[in-house]
Amino acid sequence: MNVLFIGDIFGSPGRKLITENLSVLKKEFAIDFCIANGENTAHGKGITEKTAGKLFRSGIDCFTSGNHIWDRKESIDFIENEVRILRPLNFSEKAVGATSYIANSGKTKICVINLVGQVYMSPADSPFTALEKLLPEIKKITNKIIVDFHAEATAEKRAFGFYFDGQVSAILGTHTHIQTADEEILPQQTAYITDVGMTGPHDSSIGMTKEIVIQKMITSMPQKFDIAENGLQINAVALEIDDKTGKAVKITRIKRKY
Repeated sequence: MNVLFIGDIFGSPGRKLITENLSVLKKEFAIDFCIANGENTAHGKGITEKTAGKLFRSGIDCFTSGNHIWDRKESIDFIENEVRILRPLNFSEKAVGATSYIANSGKTKICVINLVGQVYMSPADSPFTALEKLLPEIKKITNKIIVDFHAEATAEKRAFGFYFDGQVSAILGTHTHIQTADEEILPQQTAYITDVGMTGPHDSSIGMTKEIVIQKMITSMPQKFDIAENGLQINAVALEIDDKTGKAVKITRIKRKY
């Protein structure tokens, strides 16, 4: 089974990259199932029915998210009822939205799970405990399990990866918008990367116009952030997963400039 995971899609530049180029990538890597982090699709913060709908139609099967999932208040009802958009599992049980998604892909099933880190992030329950509690239930259905770990600290992501090595097919980091060059198959055959990166304008400060961010940094004064437009890239990883065991066979880091 071949899975494509796309790093944080940022605003209209990121959406345009996907609508124009996703079909080519899917064909190149013979993709069976496509996942993307979508918490920044709506002008850099949040996801809406409109932005999600166009990307679903472009070929994305499921969205993960993170700390910006509810930034668009008008989208809360939509997120609550759209099972293909995930919110982090280890947020409060009272929070709305799906925490995992199980889909049919050909003759097999695949599960996608989303969690957030605790280091330098908003309050959340332990991602370790949350995933450990859920896994036995998921494994009754499928052994093909993709985890988006939306976290800030590299050390936390590495620890999380090694702790669940062999228990899931892949642990893919998101959130920092900067792709790391550490993709690997861990010893027990779980695919890992600290951060998949960002799909959008890289001539920027993680998606925002760099000059405005610099002004904010050097003056401490409030600024109106705008989405950058240049340096367009798709950041993603392609995974090959063994159909019988659910173990990762290969992870390929994708960094395409447009």
